[in-house]
Parts: sequence; C-alpha cells; structure tokens
Amino acid sequence: MKAIAYTKYGSPDVLSLRDVDKPVPKPDQVLVKMRAASINSWDWDMVRGKPWIVRIWGLTGPRNTIPGADIAGVVESVGSRVTKFKPGDEVFGDLCESGWGAYAEYAAAHEKVFQRKPPGMTFEEAAAIPQAGLMALQGLVDMGKVKKGQKVLMNGAGGGVGTFVIQIARSVGADVAAVDSGDKLDFLQALGANRVIDYTKEDFTRNGVQYDLIIDVVASRSLYDYKRALNNTGQLIIIGGKMSILFGTLLQRTWMSSKDGRQFGMLPYRVNDGLDRMVELFETRQARPVVDRTFTLEKTSEAFEYFASGKFKGKVVITMPG
Repeated sequence: MKAIAYTKYGSPDVLSLRDVDKPVPKPDQVLVKMRAASINSWDWDMVRGKPWIVRIWGLTGPRNTIPGADIAGVVESVGSRVTKFKPGDEVFGDLCESGWGAYAEYAAAHEKVFQRKPPGMTFEEAAAIPQAGLMALQGLVDMGKVKKGQKVLMNGAGGGVGTFVIQIARSVGADVAAVDSGDKLDFLQALGANRVIDYTKEDFTRNGVQYDLIIDVVASRSLYDYKRALNNTGQLIIIGGKMSILFGTLLQRTWMSSKDGRQFGMLPYRVNDGLDRMVELFETRQARPVVDRTFTLEKTSEAFEYFASGKFKGKVVITMPG
C-alpha cells in the first residue's frame, strides 16, 4: 500500500510517499481502508520532533514511521473477535494510542477505537473531528461545565479545537470571546463568536474583562496573567502551548487554585471518549467541523507546510487515493 513515512525529525520535507506492507488485523482489530485523515498539532510536533516531550515516541528518530492519528474510512475486514463492526461500515477515530499511521491507504486498530460515521457526514468532516472535537467537548463541557449565560474566552480560536469550542459554547447559550490573528476575526465572528480579539493589538489578560472560563490551546502566559482575566470563581483549562507554561501549570495549579475560588488546570485528554456525542452534536447542527483545505496523500508534505504557516482556519485534511 501507499503511505507517507519518515525516518528522521525535521521539516515537512522529511515526509515521503512510499510502498509499505498492508497491515493484517489481529482478532480484535478492524482493518480500515482510509478515505481521509487530518492534521493536528501533535502530528506536526511528532514530524519535527519538537517540543522534546514528543520524543517519548522515539528519542533520536520516530519509532512509528507513518504519522497521523485522526482517520475516516470504510471497514474492509474484521478480526475473529470483532462484534461492533462488519465490512462496509463507515467509521472514524483517533489512532494516537494505536501506533499512529493515519497517512496511509489502510490502518488496523482495535474496534474500540472507532465510531460509526453517520450518512450525512462526509469522510473529510469525520476525519476532522476526533482530537479537536473531543478536546473541545471534554474541556468545555466535561471539565469546564459550561453553562448558559457564562462568559467564555477561547485563545487560539481559529484552529480545530477553537472552532468546535465556539460552536459548542454558543449552542448552550454561553457568551464567547475568540482570540486569534486579525485575518481570522471575520471568520470567527461568522462562526458565532460574540466578540473577537486580535492578539497582536489587544492583550486579553490586561483589558479589564473577566471570564467564567478560559480555554487556551496556545498558552504563553503565566498563571498570574490568566488570573487577571478570570472572575472570582473562574476556571482556566490549558490544552496546549509552551512547555514552560504547561509544566508551570502542573506545578502551580494546586497552590494557585487553593488561594481563592479560581481554578487552574490542564485537560487530561481521553482518546476517542465522546465520539458518539460529537455525532449527536453534528446531526443536531450544534457543532460541525470546519475543513479549510484538503490535500491528496502525495501532497502531504505541502499540507504540513500549510499547517505550519498557521494560516489555516479549522482543520487541514488529507484525502486518500480512490
């Protein structure tokens, strides 16, 4: 089969189209013929080998040589112990706990990885959901307990997670402020944000506005900065950002949270937990993935260059041959 593979960390140029062995499903696995896959920040981090924490998957080079996690496709065959799916079923899921391998014509993983794709959802939309959609859902609803009338700020709003956060928060009646670069503000407002902030012109931690909930995927501030932007019972949930901020949050969050009613924490992402709820949100038109651009499998390195530019809105998707 055709797959995008790499043997060393670096720029998108390290990715190349190769012929590799087609996976054989184990008794509890499903073999999926891929139709689409998407790019997440983790995927880009693992291609370049930065920040250093991603090298737990390979210190000097990638242990899993086919990158990518979020997929959508059609079940081609199933193992002898599989009961959830049959050949022909359309599915999607996140392979990050299953050896990665999304940028290929086929992938095999345990049946628990996959959720059945509804007929009204395209493969491109399905591939754009798992990580971004679930991080938004778990951060905003499960951990953040967002409620009608609350003021929510999403920092880094123009990417996959942010576009889901805006839609889900608005669907429950929250007031949403979206922070990103100036060229994305009109898009974010059209998506449903009540207020948009250009981070190059306005510092949301110093403008005097306070929020019930802040979700940040590009965290680069100290907890004291975030504290200014939270009301007395507000909560900060960090999903991604600078390693120094992530570690600082882990070390200080208990002490900072105990000082007053504010809460500071990081999202403990639960892989594939809630895909059924994402299907429900999709079918009720409360939250739908935003697909910015699609690239063919052989153009995956170009897709990563576009992703690395930060100019994308929502998700970048790879489509498969056939």
